[in-house]
Amino acid sequence: MQQYTEFLQLHRRDTPLILGNVWDVDSAKIYEQMGFQALGTSSAAIASTLGYEDGEKMTFDELLYQVKRIAANVDIPLSVDIEGGYSRNPEEIIQNIMALHENGVAGINLEDSTVGGSREITPVEDFSEIVKTIKHYFQKHHINIFLNIRTDTYLLGVPFVLENTLERVRAYEEAGADGIFIPGIVSSKDINQVVSATALPVNVMCMPGLPDFDELAALGVKRISMGNFVHEFIHNELRKAIDVIQTNRSFKPLFSHAGHE
Repeated sequence: MQQYTEFLQLHRRDTPLILGNVWDVDSAKIYEQMGFQALGTSSAAIASTLGYEDGEKMTFDELLYQVKRIAANVDIPLSVDIEGGYSRNPEEIIQNIMALHENGVAGINLEDSTVGGSREITPVEDFSEIVKTIKHYFQKHHINIFLNIRTDTYLLGVPFVLENTLERVRAYEEAGADGIFIPGIVSSKDINQVVSATALPVNVMCMPGLPDFDELAALGVKRISMGNFVHEFIHNELRKAIDVIQTNRSFKPLFSHAGHE
């Protein structure tokens, strides 16, 4: 309860919550040590560490194991990206969320697109019913977990993207969402219109062209996610480090960068 309450309050400040997106215990500890106030898993990053592509290719049990290890090693609120819920059945999605809740998770991300042969967005009416069913269950059983509902309208480039996004934002708010996550939105004008259209905290994600944190705060954004981009950046740096080792036929460059020479 304490971490849920803390996590909820972090969405109600004047300054946005900068969420550290993690994939293992080490990354989570580093963010915590660097002063971050909350963490969120990156489904793509965790899938990559286990040798899977993103899109619910790993099993929920594999995700749960990683989450258990992360949650056991940090003291700040943790939110978990469960993609489409690892089921299309609302009752099974609820069971998955409950398993996370029982391990101290403060919130989840649930998205309105799923990956089969390709990523497709769920009709707004169908997904709203899923959200409504989940919210009703948790309210009925007095269980507190932050439902951050993600719409992939911008990621998928749906026609009339702003209008479609606003329709989904309104529908998900009515269904019981606690927050709205719109990865891919970068236009200040569009962000302003979305923020103005809902009482819920709006979450955006690291993308090329995304305004800086100060501008996002002025626009009323309440949560900023990193997605898989930090994980990808680190892997690119690893490739560079390996290339330096191979080029120099020595490990000395690693230690010179660390200030050992």
